[in-house]
Amino acid sequence: MWSFSGLATGIDAWLTQRFNPALSLTIEMVLAGIAVITLFAVLGLVLVLMERKVSAWMQIRLGPNRVGPKGILQSLADTLKLLVKEGLTPNSADKLLFNFAPFLAIIVAMLLMAPIAFAKDLQLWDLNIGVLYISAVSSIMVISILIAGWSSNNKYSLMGAMRSGAQIVSYELSAGLSVLSVVVLVGSLQVSDIIKSQADGWWIFKGHIPMVVSFVTFIIAVTAETNRAPFDLAEAESELTAGFHTEYSGMKFALFFLAEYVNVFIVCAVGATLFLGGWMPFHIGHWQGFNHVMDYIPSSLWFFGKTFLLIFVIMWFRWTFPRLRIDQLLNLEWKYLLPISMVNLLVTTAMAILGWHF
Repeated sequence: MWSFSGLATGIDAWLTQRFNPALSLTIEMVLAGIAVITLFAVLGLVLVLMERKVSAWMQIRLGPNRVGPKGILQSLADTLKLLVKEGLTPNSADKLLFNFAPFLAIIVAMLLMAPIAFAKDLQLWDLNIGVLYISAVSSIMVISILIAGWSSNNKYSLMGAMRSGAQIVSYELSAGLSVLSVVVLVGSLQVSDIIKSQADGWWIFKGHIPMVVSFVTFIIAVTAETNRAPFDLAEAESELTAGFHTEYSGMKFALFFLAEYVNVFIVCAVGATLFLGGWMPFHIGHWQGFNHVMDYIPSSLWFFGKTFLLIFVIMWFRWTFPRLRIDQLLNLEWKYLLPISMVNLLVTTAMAILGWHF
């Protein structure tokens, strides 16, 4: 199986030979930071173009087709536009918090990249509470939205931020219970342990119906958590102009825009890791020949393939379903998803104790 351990070990050995341990560790951290920032930039360009092409395909039209071959440079043109656009701050806004909010959003997104395993032996930080870390840090995102809405001193921004707060806090419960279902079966919060437990089959297949229910609940909940349609009440253009980022322009708006797409990538990466095996190839029990063939496909391709499949599903939601009202959105969570998730967790726990999974 393809592994990045040789590359990581080689870089570490090369730096250790030339610098003292403290400096070599600092350089490694800087290199990791540059890699994450580069990944952010690439994801922003790719996902915005993917969004436009997917929507065009579903609406039987071409989408971007002027800038570059087949319109592939349209995202780059939009980025340049935002870079040169003037960033305005309303006179009555709380300037410190107004300028801080978009940076907090992007910092939270960067922190969430740490425990994600992008390929075999390619992970920034495999801490033993990886799933708990992701759940805890992702909760900070709502603070940046609330700060942006309140500091703008704009009634539409504040209303969008309050909607987002109610929405994210509500749907975090169902998302958390769905994640717990996998943790109960694995018996560990460590991301590497969760991936290794799927070496003989992904949990969505070997966990029976409870895992399918957890997976569907997770996808719905994270779609709401990332403020994606049909749950985009926080930035409902028809009512709130642009919601919590109405007053933002230039690079500050671009940071919110980038954070949204990176968060979509992160929640889909977490879903792929928990339910679809992460970078683990598709293995079937003791079918050694079949499993050996699957191992020839690079682990990074497995990971990004699964992640982008889930991103496509979330984009599919946006261009298929109409926007919900706020009361419908909260009813869906509190009256349906949360009770289903609680019962499903009990069934999963019983299944784990009795050993009824494959």
